[in-house]
Amino acid sequence: MPPDRPRPAHPAKVRTQTMNRELHIVGFRVGRETYGVPITSLHEIVRVPEITAVPDAPDFMEGVINLRGKIVSVLDLRKRLGETQAVPSRRNRILVVEHKGRLSGLIVDSASEVIKIPASDVEPSPTEFLEGGLNCVTGLGKYKGRLIVLLDMAKLLEFSHTRASGEAEKNQQPASIAAEARGTAAAK
Repeated sequence: MPPDRPRPAHPAKVRTQTMNRELHIVGFRVGRETYGVPITSLHEIVRVPEITAVPDAPDFMEGVINLRGKIVSVLDLRKRLGETQAVPSRRNRILVVEHKGRLSGLIVDSASEVIKIPASDVEPSPTEFLEGGLNCVTGLGKYKGRLIVLLDMAKLLEFSHTRASGEAEKNQQPASIAAEARGTAAAK
């Protein structure tokens, strides 16, 4: 008699395990759309405090806040996603997310809920989004008859760093020289 070998899982059982996987995301609104980010990237949600502007920042970079002793850069997700009417209101919130050990804040119109979407209800990002420059969209989740645009925080936040250095390159100066020039000009 052959030695007992582990038997492969029954195909129906494997399918059930895959179908039972859920994505836990934080839902928030920007304009008329609902977006979502993985709950694991969220540090906290706060009301919008006074924001200190930073010179020479990209237009969607609002500035920095002091969050219990930590300096957190804040970008306006409404502007980053192309909303033309970024009107401040009492419902605005800042999603504080952690990326590569640093905290960043994202201003949104409102934070709604924690949503559980079965992995089977997530479609990959349409190629039109990738070709159009929105490579931060990872997919579309179907939830209670509506679509949730799922965002990749790493790509969304890294765009802000590459754009700032891209501006310096456009001016034919490395970012360090541009920063040094601003420091020299401020000293005068």
